[in-house]
Amino acid sequence: MFEQDKTRGSSESTNQDVFADFESPHSTDGSYKGTMKYVKAREAHLQRKFDEELESVKSRLKASKCKVGITVEGSAIQLQATLPLKPNDTNKGKLTKQYKISLGIPANLDGLKTAEEEAYALGTLIARKSFEWNEKYLGIKREEAKAPTIGELLEKFEEEYFKTRPFHEKTQKTIRKYRIARIKRYCNLDLPATSENFITAIHSVKLPGAKEGLLVAVKLLCSVFKIETDLSTIKLNTKRQERKVPTDEEIEASFKLFELRVEARKTNFRGDLKDTWKLKSWMYGMLAVYGLRPHELLTKPDIDWWLSSKNTDNTWKVHADCKTGSRQVFPLNSHWIELFDLKNPDRLEELKVLSSQITNSSSNIDYLVQNLAQYCKKIGMEFKPYSLRHAWAIRAHMLGIPMKAAADNLGHSVEMHTSTYQRWFGDENRKIAINQAINKKSEFDELKELVNYQKCKIEQLELENQKLRLELYCAKN
Repeated sequence: MFEQDKTRGSSESTNQDVFADFESPHSTDGSYKGTMKYVKAREAHLQRKFDEELESVKSRLKASKCKVGITVEGSAIQLQATLPLKPNDTNKGKLTKQYKISLGIPANLDGLKTAEEEAYALGTLIARKSFEWNEKYLGIKREEAKAPTIGELLEKFEEEYFKTRPFHEKTQKTIRKYRIARIKRYCNLDLPATSENFITAIHSVKLPGAKEGLLVAVKLLCSVFKIETDLSTIKLNTKRQERKVPTDEEIEASFKLFELRVEARKTNFRGDLKDTWKLKSWMYGMLAVYGLRPHELLTKPDIDWWLSSKNTDNTWKVHADCKTGSRQVFPLNSHWIELFDLKNPDRLEELKVLSSQITNSSSNIDYLVQNLAQYCKKIGMEFKPYSLRHAWAIRAHMLGIPMKAAADNLGHSVEMHTSTYQRWFGDENRKIAINQAINKKSEFDELKELVNYQKCKIEQLELENQKLRLELYCAKN
C-alpha cells in the first residue's frame, strides 16, 4: 500500500509539472459540453508537451551519436535503426536493412522515457556489434497474452487516467461516480475488456439516460487503455421526456401540499418522522427562490452567513466543493423568503445537523436528493423539485435579467442557459413574453404621443404668453 501511495504521489507530482503552465478555458459550465471543452484543452496542452519532449529525445539521441532513432506510429512509439537482416529476410544482396521495432511502448510522456532508455540499450548492442534478433526484438511472445478483464482495467483506471490529466479530488469523485460506478453496475467485470463485450453490455441497458451514461463511460475507458472499439453502431433514444415547469402560482400552491399531507395523515406518522416534512418544505422553498441544484443546499451550507445581518441582499453562498465551485446566489421573488419561512432557525438547525452527518458526499447527498423528489411526488406535486431551477431561469428571462447575469447566478454558461434551461420555455410563456413586448411598445407609443401633445401645448402657451406681453407693452406706450 505504501509503495502504491508513493507511486501515486510521484505520478501526481510529475503530472502537476506537466500542467504547471496550462491555461484553463474560462467557464462555469458544469454540463457535458463544458466539461469536454476543458478536457479537449487539456489534451491539446498534453499533446504539445509530448511533441516538445519527442523532439528533445530525438535531439539527445542524435547528439550522443546513438545509431537508433524513435518514431511514433499511431498510439505507440517505435525504435528505428539499421540492423542485420532478420531471419529469412532479404534486401537486394545487402546484409543490413532499416527496421522499425515495436516494443509495445505507449505514445505518452512516460513512454518517451522508456523509449529513450531502450534506444540507448539497442544503440549499445549495435556499437558493440553484439546485436541479435531475439524474442524481444522480433516481437515473439512465448504465449499469447490474454485480454485483461473489465474489472482488472477498472482497478488501474484512475492511475492511468491521471497520468495525462491534472489530479483534482473533485475530478476523482466525478470519475468514480459517473464513470467507474456505471461500468461496475452494468458490465460483467469478469469478462475480457473487448469491444464485443462492451457493446453487448450497452445494448442490454434499457433506460435511455443510463444507456447514454454507460456509453460515455465505456468510451473514456477504451480511450485511456487504447482499446479499439466501434461504438458508432449504438443508437440512443434522443427524445427526452417533456418537463413540467411550474408557474409562480403553481409553486406557491404546491408549497402548501407539504402541510396538507401531514394534516391528512396526522395519526399515521411515527414520532421520529412526523416533522421531517418541515426541512423538505424548506429545501423546496430555497430551490424556488434561488434556482439552486439540490446538492448546493446540503454541501457544507454557510448558515451563519445566511442568517447574518450583513447579508442585506439575502444571498446564499454555494460551497467550493459543489459541482461548479463557489458562488453567491441572488434571489428572485424575494417575498417568498418570508412566505416560505426560509430564515426559520429551527429548519436551519435541522439542516446543520443533516449536513454534518454526510460522510460520503456523493452517495449520501444523492440519496437525500432522491428522497426529496420521491416525497414531492408522494404528496401530489405535479413537477419535480429540479424543475424549480428551470422555472427560475424562465422567470429571470421574463423579468428582463441579462442572460449572462442569470447564467452566472445559476452556476453555468450562457450556452447551457439557452440550450438546456430555456428549452422548456413553453408556448404559454412565449405568449406572455410576446404580449409583454407588445404592451411595452404600446405604452411607449402612448408616452411618445403624450410627450408630443405636451410639447404642442407648451409651444401654444409660449405663443399666447408672447402675445400678452406684446399687448401689455403697447398699452403702456
